[in-house]
Amino acid sequence: MKGMIDSIREKTENLERGLYEFLKDLINIQSLSTNEKDVVERIKKEMEKLNFDEIMIDEMGNILGRVGNGNRIIAFDGHVDTVDAGEYGNWDFNPFEAREDDDYIWGRGASDQKGGFASIVYGAAIAKELRLLEGITLWVTGTVQEEDCDGLCWQHILRNKKIRPEFVLLSEPTALNLYRGHRGRMEIRVKTIGKSAHGSAPERGDNAIYKMAPILSEIKELNSVLKQDDFLGKGTLTVSEIFHTSPSRCAVADGCSISIDRRLTAGETSETALEEIRRLNSVKEMNAAVEIYKYTAESYTGLPQSTDCYFPTWVIDEDSIYCKTIRKAWEKTYGVPILTDKWTFSTNGVAIMGMNQIPCVGFGPGREEEAHAPNEKILKKEMIEAVRVYALIPKMYGGENL
Repeated sequence: MKGMIDSIREKTENLERGLYEFLKDLINIQSLSTNEKDVVERIKKEMEKLNFDEIMIDEMGNILGRVGNGNRIIAFDGHVDTVDAGEYGNWDFNPFEAREDDDYIWGRGASDQKGGFASIVYGAAIAKELRLLEGITLWVTGTVQEEDCDGLCWQHILRNKKIRPEFVLLSEPTALNLYRGHRGRMEIRVKTIGKSAHGSAPERGDNAIYKMAPILSEIKELNSVLKQDDFLGKGTLTVSEIFHTSPSRCAVADGCSISIDRRLTAGETSETALEEIRRLNSVKEMNAAVEIYKYTAESYTGLPQSTDCYFPTWVIDEDSIYCKTIRKAWEKTYGVPILTDKWTFSTNGVAIMGMNQIPCVGFGPGREEEAHAPNEKILKKEMIEAVRVYALIPKMYGGENL
């Protein structure tokens, strides 16, 4: 085992500069959701350079690269889209022009999650070169539209039977800790209907905004009594948007709707969350409509997409073989225990495990607090440490010293 670890270390050191340059190229290619074509083409070139055995781009635009040809199929996943930069004044540099110093690489997507994706590409390449794939087929999936709609990419992959792995490693940022789940989420709309009238005589109308007011108060109170889970934490909800319709600014509003961001802990589902809101006295009194939003968009390939904005909770047992595999690969590489935790945010695991019961684990470089933040960055040291573990995981999953 020591000789194998030393070989991985040496190979990683030889490829270190290539890894960093690859990440900087990915950052320099702006790849907002539904606009990932150019970054996918750049990934294809890197996989070709690293001698992947097979590379395909599916109808949605996800890129899937294979190394190995064993009977047991596993996957390393990373999404290749990013959110936008937000207010440029909050950045100290152009977010889509990567910067590098002795410790960090900077730019939009560095931690969330092009750094993790670059690392799984290189980890897979090293596993192939060092012949650590006996009995294993490893797919590296660069998935699209995750930021817009978590897991939609994997709904497509699994529905169209591109691959069906035994388990999936998610390379979202974990600061090199082992993550074994996260809360689910859903996007809910509540709508009230009123009747317009001239603003000079509001008594003639029925103001939909006023009808929303008691609903807002009860929703705020509902958040305080939602279910608690010892590992995942508490379910939460918050009003994130408010809209209205009115013939003009001189008229009574005839429609009002709010968006609710609902985070679901263990045991909560879309049905239970909707029913909690529908049971509120104010919702019933105002005859408000409560429904799940639907995500509709075309991928960059022109493929139409449509799905409910419901992303289920998932958790995997810390004693499962999947957690043990990551834990042992880390411990064999670094000789110290790994911390086990969960994400605060949501990942593609909502579709992989939450919808399709394919086990997931999380292990990636980068920090959760860097996600969607200005001046985003990733520690170069974490990327290298992650690559070494990624290279060993297929060997460990194949039965080595578990």
